[in-house]
Amino acid sequence: MRIAFIGLGNMGAPMARNLVAAGHDVTGFDAQLTSVDGIALASSATDAVADAEAIITMLPNGDILRSVYAQIVPAAPAGSLFVDCTTADVDSSVAVARQAEQAGHLALDAPVSGGVAGAQAGTLTFMVGGSHAAFERAAALFDVMGQRAIACGPSGSGQAAKICNNMLLGITMAGTCEAIALADSLGLDRQAFFDVVSTSSGQCWSVNTYCPMPGIGPLSPADNDYRPGFAAELMHKDLDLSQKAAEASGTATPLGARATDLYRAFVEGTGAGKDFSAILKHIAALKRSS
Repeated sequence: MRIAFIGLGNMGAPMARNLVAAGHDVTGFDAQLTSVDGIALASSATDAVADAEAIITMLPNGDILRSVYAQIVPAAPAGSLFVDCTTADVDSSVAVARQAEQAGHLALDAPVSGGVAGAQAGTLTFMVGGSHAAFERAAALFDVMGQRAIACGPSGSGQAAKICNNMLLGITMAGTCEAIALADSLGLDRQAFFDVVSTSSGQCWSVNTYCPMPGIGPLSPADNDYRPGFAAELMHKDLDLSQKAAEASGTATPLGARATDLYRAFVEGTGAGKDFSAILKHIAALKRSS
């Protein structure tokens, strides 16, 4: 398949390389890059989509997504498949999907879970919003870039699922780090604490798979000086999106709000450039207010 891939950052580049390795003809574009190993680059986004059958976007935010779609939708061949993997606000995702569909294209919002490691390994999970016809046409691409694609409902549903999932992840990681900080203060051995929690009612992905304690549990960013698999800045972005969605829908999310505040303070302090699990040190340094 002829594919245009717009946005070749830490996630987009390995996803595009996996498509090339699977035999697809991929042309890429990224406004910040002049070269990407293994991927042919176009001089502009519109040039990249000129003869594409499928167009995949992986962009920083909803504003940039809207701007890029304004350029590429009119330039794409009739009946193209648009697959947007950006994590953005639901309104932006619905707006660009409607724009593409009104121009005669198929469109999906398909944000991902799995981080850079998942993008490199081709083991991402796609949370997908859009029509059944578009989902079926994109299935072969999802199979190359990931290990699972879940049809969540109409346009915007993929973003809604991603926002809710990552709010829960932010909450559970913050809670995991609070429990570790308390265990440390009470003099518990970290390995013993992990052995209890990972096999008891407190077990969760943040403990069992992505433990924020170096040298404990399976290998994680904590064992690599917290170099990001999922950056703290991205977690804060996703939590902020969750709170905007909660406000718009009138939904109370007190734990989500607290996690958002914690990650905002962490990123504005020492967290920039670190994995989101590095918030352990930030939480451990907090002092009880009463």
